[in-house]
Amino acid sequence: MKLLKFAAIDIGTNAARLLLANVIEDKNETFFKKSSLVRSPLRLGDHVFEYKEIREPKIEKLMQTMLAFRELMKVNEVVKYRACATSAMREAQNGAEIIHRIKKEIGIDIEIITGSEEADIIYSTQINKILNREKTYLYVDVGGGSTELTLYTKGKIKYSHSFKIGTIRLLKNQVSTEEMIQLKNKVQEMSKDYKQLEIIGTGGNINKIFKFSGKKEGKYLSHCELSDIFEEISSYNYDERMKVLGFNPDRADVIIPAAKLFIDIMDWSNSRKLNVPKIGLSDGIIRLLYDQYKSELSL
Repeated sequence: MKLLKFAAIDIGTNAARLLLANVIEDKNETFFKKSSLVRSPLRLGDHVFEYKEIREPKIEKLMQTMLAFRELMKVNEVVKYRACATSAMREAQNGAEIIHRIKKEIGIDIEIITGSEEADIIYSTQINKILNREKTYLYVDVGGGSTELTLYTKGKIKYSHSFKIGTIRLLKNQVSTEEMIQLKNKVQEMSKDYKQLEIIGTGGNINKIFKFSGKKEGKYLSHCELSDIFEEISSYNYDERMKVLGFNPDRADVIIPAAKLFIDIMDWSNSRKLNVPKIGLSDGIIRLLYDQYKSELSL
């Protein structure tokens, strides 16, 4: 048996995450096991969506986070890592400058990926293996700065699109009515030919909502259940969501627009089932890293 450690860094609009994963090779089988997940609530989107750039206080927090991630990877003897930045860094006018600074001062390479690249990476989690090939699914990933939609039918991607609609943008009232109408029209267009369409939801907020529901992994949330949870959480103010419900400060606000967005998408697609497999960008990065590692060994 052989044990390898890989790391994925996801620099999102709301938080930066470091996923450490064990890959176990045993004879002809390979097992992927999450070792630990470290999350830093940076809220880069607060600056980007207001000033069009990331300003020094946030840059310094990002630098310190990357330094901590570097040391954790070193201690865990990670054989390979990949760092990806998404919506906020894509739109920051000084994004490339910050990435260059992190590379120079800390030694971590970061790549800014597009919305479609994000969807492709998540697909590499082998999500197709957990899909019923007889069903059609609408994959929905709601982040702080963007929402990714992917239509799966017969186990394959038929359509994918990224929208600049995310929880932090919604909180800051930076999503226009026109943009929401475009999202609605696209969801309706993608789903019109399919009956009993199921949603696959990913992202920190829907994971937290699923955990809040008390459901066991592998079960789904119905439209009614999600609506009830939304009403319950919304009945508390921001402080109560932290004190009573136990949400982190950077989760207690964004979870409301996230829940509402999932409900809307279920309405627009006439879907009544929401699957929450707890996979995301970091999981896809780990899979791709392992494939790349094995490919390099065979050269």
